Amino acid sequence: MQIENDTNIQAKERLSLLFDDGVYSEINSRAKEKNAPTGVVTAYGYVNGNAVYAFSQDKSVNSGAVGLAQAEKITKLYELAAKTGTPVVGIHDSNGAYVDGSAESLAAYGKMLNAASVISGVVPQISVIAGTCAGSAAMIACSADFVIMTKESELFMAPNTAAGSAESASESGIASAVCDDDKAAIEKARELINLLPVNNLSPVPMFEFAESGAAAGNTLDSIVAAIADADSVVELSAGFGTAAYTALATIGGATAGIAATNKSAEKMTADDCMKLARFIRTCDAFSIPVVTVVDTEGLADLGAADGIKAVTTLANSYAEATTAKIAVVTGKAIGPVFIALAGNSSNSDFTYAWENAVIAPFAPVTAVEFMWHDKLEGADDLTAKRNELAAEYEKTTASALAAAENGFIDEIINSADTRAVLTSALDILSGKRSQKLPKKHNNILF
Repeated sequence: MQIENDTNIQAKERLSLLFDDGVYSEINSRAKEKNAPTGVVTAYGYVNGNAVYAFSQDKSVNSGAVGLAQAEKITKLYELAAKTGTPVVGIHDSNGAYVDGSAESLAAYGKMLNAASVISGVVPQISVIAGTCAGSAAMIACSADFVIMTKESELFMAPNTAAGSAESASESGIASAVCDDDKAAIEKARELINLLPVNNLSPVPMFEFAESGAAAGNTLDSIVAAIADADSVVELSAGFGTAAYTALATIGGATAGIAATNKSAEKMTADDCMKLARFIRTCDAFSIPVVTVVDTEGLADLGAADGIKAVTTLANSYAEATTAKIAVVTGKAIGPVFIALAGNSSNSDFTYAWENAVIAPFAPVTAVEFMWHDKLEGADDLTAKRNELAAEYEKTTASALAAAENGFIDEIINSADTRAVLTSALDILSGKRSQKLPKKHNNILF
């Protein structure tokens, strides 16, 4: 990096954190915004050896005010990324647009938003909110595949301190990660760039790897640790939809998405459904294979509108995804959750279940009341009898063996063999080809 003037110093420092050895090449460095520096640095360089385009705003320069000149610089970056199939990282820190009463700011933001939309699903986009991201700029930032925020940063359409905080963005599912400071946030972006394919036509990255050596126990953490390569897991959206889990990792040296239901939490809510739906769509856009771990009592009482929309969106996202998909039922898969995440309707390439898995249309206790009510009659201890029959139902009608015999799952596997089975399945699916019916896009609730 060569600094020929003392403007945009903070923006340049942030780019130095992003690019390997702090080395990058600026683009349009002498462009002016109303006879002043543009308040943004656009550049290209390498991140972990991968070519990347990036822009970094600096609100210490004219408050980082966005006008047509800044928009032209950023738009050119998106256009170059489209031509070369190269990821884009945007580091946002601006107080907003130049305000002169004209529609200039609207035109500026419109150019950038359109350019970001054009390459959505073509190359990975990562937004790092390192300060203030306000107004229309928030739409551009949230057009990215992943949004990373520093804990003191702000993201809002209209000024509202509480609603615009990083904590609020995490809880609402907007922020994929919240980090302590610029350095940590940019390092998180580097981690993601390393795991992502460079574009939608490129294969997933391959790495040297080591097995974690962890045993797949009864907790989600232990299962993920046993499945993934050592020190490779990057959890995403941890603050949102806590009965669901999403992460990028490597399995057998190749990037994979891990989606899971978290049995330690309550039943799945609308937020959990939307979290998983968004994740599977992101992975599918870049042909990242997805391993889905299912263990849940099912869906909470989601309500007539939001609930139906959320679970429909989830089921549709899985069904439409053509990337390699493998499901493992490690505990319970109750009701529509099995349909959406693991059943034939989700177009799962392989569906496995642990030996003691339970796959049922409704909770075992409910099944007993509905199917075996006559067996409850005359019981001295109704609760004990109900629990006894529920256990019988789990071991017979709703067992993994019954599901396998009826063709609802492909194989029953031992928990200790899960990683080996998944590694083999991912390898054989690496050449998967799938064509969709010709259409612009589906039109199911989203």
